[in-house]
Amino acid sequence: MRNGLWLAVAVVMASALFTSAAHGQIDEDQLGGWYVYQWTRNPGANGIGFQGDLQHRNWDRGGDIEQLLGRAGVTWTPAGSTIKYTFGIAAVQSEAFGPSDAATQEKRLYQEVLLPQRLGARLLLTHRWRMEQRDIEGQDLRMRLRYLIGVNYPLNRDTLGKGAVYLAFTNELFVNGERGIGRGRRVDWFDRNRAYAGMGYAVSNTLRLQFGYLEQTLDSSRKSQLQLNIIQTF
Repeated sequence: MRNGLWLAVAVVMASALFTSAAHGQIDEDQLGGWYVYQWTRNPGANGIGFQGDLQHRNWDRGGDIEQLLGRAGVTWTPAGSTIKYTFGIAAVQSEAFGPSDAATQEKRLYQEVLLPQRLGARLLLTHRWRMEQRDIEGQDLRMRLRYLIGVNYPLNRDTLGKGAVYLAFTNELFVNGERGIGRGRRVDWFDRNRAYAGMGYAVSNTLRLQFGYLEQTLDSSRKSQLQLNIIQTF
């Protein structure tokens, strides 16, 4: 089982090895902060549920806002299946690095498929595919594709139930659906990659706290952030 854990971690982090970054305008040596509240309403007898998250991202650990994000979606889990489908919306405000308060507004629609897996007694995998339609201020409407693979490994029990202490690893790759964004401007197919490692604790069967380190690689820069997650299920 231990070999299986290391293999899964290697798969999660592998794509990070193939991304590189040049020095951009941001301070890549300054550690940022990323604070997340994530909630899920479990599906009822009809398979319908809800999910969402609120995120506050800082270029530093507090004060210099990078991004504010709110997202919510309706989920559907077919009877007898563990696959969850989601259709949702998001609102995003992104601010410039440094003393400037210049901000860009964005609205999104997104569609998502989430597939959980269990390997052996404790290795809990998650695959997530997400497609976004992004309406960014000053740009043409465009699409972005995302794939996340995640690993949760409880250290003291077989589930993430109350009292579980666990390791968490994720890697998410973002790919632009179009290169042209309007007014003659273009972006690369590669949008970004996020590699994350953390540790969590289940306060109850419905509430988890998770703390970790995330490195985000874009086409022109790289940024490291400490991340605090509150994960709640109703």
